[in-house]
Amino acid sequence: MLEIEHLYKKYRNSERFSVEDLSLSLGRGEIFGFLGQNGAGKSTTIKCLTGIYPFTSGTIRICGYDISKDPISAKMNMGYVPDNHAVYEKLTGREFVNYTADIYKVNKRNRTERFDKYVEQFKLSHAVDMQIKSYSHGMKQKICVIAALIHNPKLWVLDEPMMGLDHQSMIEILKRMNEHCDEGNTVFFSSHNLDLVAKICDRAAIIKDGKLQCVIDLKIPENKKTLEEQFVRITSSDPQSEEDAAIAELVKEKYE
Repeated sequence: MLEIEHLYKKYRNSERFSVEDLSLSLGRGEIFGFLGQNGAGKSTTIKCLTGIYPFTSGTIRICGYDISKDPISAKMNMGYVPDNHAVYEKLTGREFVNYTADIYKVNKRNRTERFDKYVEQFKLSHAVDMQIKSYSHGMKQKICVIAALIHNPKLWVLDEPMMGLDHQSMIEILKRMNEHCDEGNTVFFSSHNLDLVAKICDRAAIIKDGKLQCVIDLKIPENKKTLEEQFVRITSSDPQSEEDAAIAELVKEKYE
């Protein structure tokens, strides 16, 4: 569903790679978490695989389509929820979703059926014909989610989707993630919420300083229990420092 091979990304005038030799492969029906501290390279990786950023070298394929050689076909199989809920704020929610559906060539019957379903699930019926500029943060995030799902993408990519959401909205997005994967699709999302990733993901990757450190199989119960401990150990700048040792010990005690 998603294949990233030896991805390198260096920004102009930078002396270091923001993403360096990163390779990942995601299968059908998988929820995959992407973890790392701020500045680790999570959002850069996501913007490369969605085609927003060009990359220095490497290969990214979505459903077999190379994002560099056949970007239209690759993007037609992908839905993306950005970390800043970027929307056209002078459009109504309905207009924005219809605009997105037009881009992805969704027929009238399918778009109406999906739109009505998601609007009801996210409790946005009262707001879909209001301008998006009047929406709260959570409402903007939810309309972005609906727009990303309107074409039923094979790969659903989310960058920090839970940021600033209330508990009920988080639950609704998690339900959609599970539902999407149950239908044989794939979800790839970045997050700082380790507990959430441990609960819902099949696997998770940890990135540090642009380099992939490991991929953890969260179908193994012990790995779910120790994800936070592994994250602290891997992302610590100096694992031997007293401060990091103390944090690791606190995390260890939590699971004992």
